Parts: sequence; structure tokens; C-alpha cells
Amino acid sequence: MFKLTSLNLNGIRAAARKGLAPWLKKHAPDCICVQEIKAQQTDLAGKLDVLAGMRGHFHLAEKKGYSGVGIYTRHEPSAVIVGCGSSEFDAEGRFVELRFDTLARKRSIISCYFPSGTSGEVRQAAKYRFLDEIRPLLAQRRAERDFILCGDVNIAHHEIDLKNWKSNQKNSGFLPEERAWLTETLEQTGLVDVYRRLHPDATGDAYTWWSYRGRAWDNNVGWRIDYHLATPALAERARSASVYKAERFSDHAPLTVEYDFSL
Repeated sequence: MFKLTSLNLNGIRAAARKGLAPWLKKHAPDCICVQEIKAQQTDLAGKLDVLAGMRGHFHLAEKKGYSGVGIYTRHEPSAVIVGCGSSEFDAEGRFVELRFDTLARKRSIISCYFPSGTSGEVRQAAKYRFLDEIRPLLAQRRAERDFILCGDVNIAHHEIDLKNWKSNQKNSGFLPEERAWLTETLEQTGLVDVYRRLHPDATGDAYTWWSYRGRAWDNNVGWRIDYHLATPALAERARSASVYKAERFSDHAPLTVEYDFSL
């Protein structure tokens, strides 16, 4: 089995102080895709570039204390792709891809952090530009290889994907245009929402993000905005999916899927 975890850290140094490394040692994933690292290479080197025996590969933001993604892995990739080729968004550290290719097959693991539009119209417009750019890239990858994209997509797809859907219909993350983009992207690329494939009706157990405000965590007023999006051949090999909530490392929770394959 191949155990793959995704987690928005909301700051890797803060998550480390909250016990991330001991949990990873016990949890023992083959790979963990992380988002919102909020660190520079000098902050990671010799300290957090290796976690629980896994080597990290990163795409860090130029701006200090902002964004950044990475993948920690026990397996040596055949290639590392940093950035999605966007003149606007590559400076923000939003995409890293590890390739594990052999003569018989081509497979990738991708960690991606979609922009949030919650801070206002300027960032919401940037979010839409990112969505416009990432869909053709996903379609291209889909045509070339099997892959699993893990990450904070910052979109709750359906009403069952957040607690208070009625009051959030005009809020970023649950806007009709965002939800339609996700529906159309899955249809056009053939990618599979792996958690929903395994748990089509789950509600509260599916949430992966809770605001730090208003006792949202205590009352499980959450959103499902973290995903594994996989090509069909790999999605069919998913055997279990779960959200870990016994400890809290950030405002997101780790989403783990076990796949019946090996790299």
C-alpha cells in the first residue's frame, strides 16, 4: 500500500512546534504533500528539509512568510518540477511535482496550493486567473501521465462539503463560479475526487478546515477544501481515505488516502 497524506500547514515552523514530526514518524506515510509552508530555504535547511526520514522538495514563495508548497517522500523521484509555468503565480510558490517514472509507466505526485479570495476582490480576481491557468495544465498532465494532485483547493464543491452552506453562498470558497469550475474541471479532465469516491455521503467527518474564530473546531463548523484529485487508473486503486482530527497542527487537518500500488 502507498500511503499519501496532504496537509496545509499554515506555517511549517508553527506546525513543527505542535508536534508534526512525531506524528509523521508514527503515521508513517510514504509521501506527505504540504501547503502554506510560509518559510524560506534558509529556514528549512538542516532543520525541516527532512521530516520523519522523508526528504522534502519545495516550491517556496519569493515573499517571506507567504504560501509555499512541498512534498516529503521516502522514494527518490526521477524528476522534480518546480512551478506550473505561470508568470504570475510561480513567484507565490504554489506547485511542485515529483515524477516517479519507469520504462513501464509514468506517475506523478503533485502538491498544489490554490489562492484564497477571502481577503477581497483583488485576491478573488487572482484566484479566478489561477483557475483559468491551472485547468489546461491539469488536462495536459492527464494526457501525458497518471498523477495525484494533493492540496488546498480553497473550494468546497457541494453543499455537503461545509457546515453552513446556506450562509456561505456569496463567500469565497463556495461561490457558484468556483464550484462550477471544479465540476467542469473534473468532467473535462476526467480527474476523480478520491475522498468522495470512497465516501460519497460523508459530511462532518469529511471537513478538513476550520476557522480559528467562533469555536468552529469545537463545534465542527468546517469546510472540505483539501483534496486528492487523481487520474482514473490511480483513483481506482484508492482503498481508504480519512481525515485525522485527534491532534491539531494547523487550521487544516491531514487528509490521508491509502492506494494499492507502489512507486
